[in-house]
Amino acid sequence: MSKRVEGTFVLDVWDAEKPYDERDGVTCTRVHVKKTFSGGLTGASTAELTTVGTGAGPAAYVGIERFEGTLDGRTGAFLLQHSAGGERGRPWLTWKIVETSGTGDLRGIRGEGQIIVTEDGGHSYSLDYELD
Repeated sequence: MSKRVEGTFVLDVWDAEKPYDERDGVTCTRVHVKKTFSGGLTGASTAELTTVGTGAGPAAYVGIERFEGTLDGRTGAFLLQHSAGGERGRPWLTWKIVETSGTGDLRGIRGEGQIIVTEDGGHSYSLDYELD
């Protein structure tokens, strides 16, 4: 049976490198990110993202994130695979738990969720997961 957790996170570090590809108003950039989570997920993470920017602002990104902390009172770590983009001006941001990446009490975890960016720039999340 699947469970859902929700909460918020803050971006502690957003360290963007110089774009490695810039053509026709489109840029590709690598970004190192650190976050602190609260809510159903409590802990910290690091992520490596590849972002796509256009003259109209951020357009898409992909990335891998390692979360370490607790999930509903269980301690361990797991990796998240990110995918984000937009459709007709509306952003979508999803993440999937990388199968077999769970450690500690989170070994065997699987699931997926989404990130929501609020109008004021805050970040919240939902994660639906199962544990063996």
